[in-house]
Amino acid sequence: MAVIGTTLGGLRDALAAIRFPLALPGADTSGALAKATAAQLDDYLIPRLARLDAPLLAVAGGSTGAGKSTLVNSLVRAPVSIAGARRPTTRAPVLVCHPADAAWFTSAQLLPHLARTHTAAGAGTDLRIVPTPVLGQGLALLDAPDIDSVEDANRALAEQLLAAADLWLFVTTAVRYADAVPWELLTDARDRGTAIAIVLNRVPPGADGEVTPHLTEMLGEHGLGGIPMFVIAERALDDQGLLPVAAIAPLRDWLGSLAESAAARAAVVRQTVDGALAALGPVAARLATDADAQTRALAALGAGVDGAYRDAELAVEHGVRDGVLFRGEVLTRWQELVGTGEFMRSLQARVGRWRDRLVAAVSGKPRPTDELASAMESGLVTLVHGAAADAAEQAATAWRATPAGAALLNAQPRGLALVGPEIDARIERMVRDWQRGVLDLVRAESASKLLAARAGAYAVNALGLCVMVAVFAATAFIPTGAEIAVAGGTTIAAQKVLEAIFGDDAVRRLADRARQDLLDRVHTLLSEESGRFHAVLGATSVEGGDALRAAAAAVEAARRADPIGRAA
Repeated sequence: MAVIGTTLGGLRDALAAIRFPLALPGADTSGALAKATAAQLDDYLIPRLARLDAPLLAVAGGSTGAGKSTLVNSLVRAPVSIAGARRPTTRAPVLVCHPADAAWFTSAQLLPHLARTHTAAGAGTDLRIVPTPVLGQGLALLDAPDIDSVEDANRALAEQLLAAADLWLFVTTAVRYADAVPWELLTDARDRGTAIAIVLNRVPPGADGEVTPHLTEMLGEHGLGGIPMFVIAERALDDQGLLPVAAIAPLRDWLGSLAESAAARAAVVRQTVDGALAALGPVAARLATDADAQTRALAALGAGVDGAYRDAELAVEHGVRDGVLFRGEVLTRWQELVGTGEFMRSLQARVGRWRDRLVAAVSGKPRPTDELASAMESGLVTLVHGAAADAAEQAATAWRATPAGAALLNAQPRGLALVGPEIDARIERMVRDWQRGVLDLVRAESASKLLAARAGAYAVNALGLCVMVAVFAATAFIPTGAEIAVAGGTTIAAQKVLEAIFGDDAVRRLADRARQDLLDRVHTLLSEESGRFHAVLGATSVEGGDALRAAAAAVEAARRADPIGRAA
C-alpha cells in the first residue's frame, strides 16, 4: 500500500496544480471536479490506505426531511444528533462511534481539514465526535447534512462527507425516493465503487407493496441492483424522538454484523477503496482533456494577438516601401530643400559646392534639413501609431469572438483595444533614435570615402536625409500625376548624389541597412505593445493535462501491481 499511497500523493499534487481559468464550456464543472477529487484523496483514500483495518465509517446521507438524524439517533438509542421540523435540520456533522474507536476519528486522519469537537456548541462545520458503547466496536455512523440543502455550504459538506464514506446509507422516503438530486449522487457513488445500502424510510401503511418494487426497479435501471435495502414503516416516535427498536431491527442487526465481523468490514472497505482508485483514471482523463482545451484556447488567444501585430508590422513595412511617406509635407519639405531644377543641375558640381549652396540658401531661418527630418518623423509617427491602433483593435476583436477572450478583456481595468499609454512619445523616441542611427551609418561609410574637410556635420546630415529618402521611396510608387515627375525626379536625384559619393553597392547597402534598422525598431515597439495582451495571458495560469495523465497512470500501475484485495 505504500507505493499506492506515494502515487496518490503525486496525483493530488497534479490535481492541485491544474487550473481552468478560461471561460470555456464546462470549465467551472471541471474545476469543481478537480477540487472534489483532490479532497477525496486527502479526506479518504490516502488516510484509509494507510490504515485499511481502521474502523468502518458509514455515512447516513439523503434528502431534506428524509429522517437521517432520527434514524441515527434511533440506532444508538440516544438523541445525539439534532432532529426537528425546521429545514435544513442537520447543520453540523455528527459522528457516533464506540469509545475504543474514538481516537481514530479524533486524530483527524480521515477528513483532516474538519475541526473536531465533542460538544454541540462547535462551529457549523466542525465534526462532532460522540462516543457510545451502544454502537459496536469497528463501525461508526456519521449523520451528514442534507444533499439537497438550500444552503450551499451544507450541500458541499454533505458531498465531502459522502466521498469519505466506506459505506453510504442512502436514506430516502416513500415520497422523495424518485427525486433527481439523490439519484445523481447515487450514480456518482456507483461510478466510484462506493458500497451503498438503501434505507426506505417513513413508508405509509399499505404502500410497501407498491413503493418497494418501484424503487428496486429504479435501482436496477441505475446499475445498483442487488444492493442491501431496508424498509422502515412510518411509526410514531417515543418521547426522545426515537423510532421503536422493532422498526429498525433489520438495519441495526445488519450494521451489528458488520461491526462484529472484521472480514465483512474489510470486504466493504476493499470494495469502496478499490472502486475509488479505479475511478481516478477516468476522472483524470476527463480533467486532462479539459486542461488541454484550456492550453489550446490560451495559445489561440496568443496567436490572435501575434497575428494582429504581425499584420501591423507588415503594414508599416508596406508604408515604408511604397512611397506613401514621401508625400504631403515630406514632399513639400524636400522640394524646399533642393528644388527640382536646381538640384538636378547640382549633380554636375562637386559635393562640397552643393553643400555650401544649401548652407547659404537656408542662412537666417530654420534649416530645410531640420524641417524635412521633422516631417519624416511626423509621417512615421502617424504611420506606426495607426498600425499599433489597428493591431490593438484587431487583437481585441479576435478575443471578443470567443467567450474566453471576451471574459479576459472585460476583466481589464483599461481597454486593451486601445493603444498603450504615451504611444506617440514612444514612437517619436524610436524615430529619432533611428534617424541618429542613419547618420551613424553615413559617418561610418564616409570615413573611408570622403576627406575629413568634406565630412562636416551638415554634409553628414544632408547625406543622411538622402539615405532616408531612398528608404522611403525605394520603389518610387507615387500614384498621382503631378507627384510622379517631382517626387520621382528628386528621389532619383537623392540616389545619384549618394552614388556619386559612395558608389552603387554602398548606396544599396546603406538604404537596406537603414530600412531594416527602422523595421527592427518598429518590431520592438509593436512587440512591447502586444506585450500588454501577452501579460494578461501570462497571468492566466493553465497547465496541460500531461502531468495529470502521468500521475493517474502511476496510480493505476501501482493498483494493478498491489491490488487492494490482497490486503485484508
